Amino acid sequence: MKLSRPVSWFLLAFGVWSWFIWITFVKNLWNDASGLAFDDVGDPTAYFWVHLALAVTSFLLGTVIGAIGLRGLRSLRRESAEPVAPARSEEANDTPGAPDAARSDG
Repeated sequence: MKLSRPVSWFLLAFGVWSWFIWITFVKNLWNDASGLAFDDVGDPTAYFWVHLALAVTSFLLGTVIGAIGLRGLRSLRRESAEPVAPARSEEANDTPGAPDAARSDG
């Protein structure tokens, strides 16, 4: 499967956005003082564990999606850097069964 340049850039941007958003979210969750993430003793609550699992899952999926976008861009760059092979002339036609004007049977 070949990704277009705009799709590859979108996937890469999504991956970078995921790193920024979800790492910031986990930092804020860890420093939560509202009483939702940690109880009065300081132990993590179910709210903390559920949101941490969501953040880690989203972070991992964003990383995979960003890696797919990066691979798509690298593939497109590699294709544009490859030299284009010259067209073959009719004299060099190697197709079996094709008439050969240079050959004489007699």
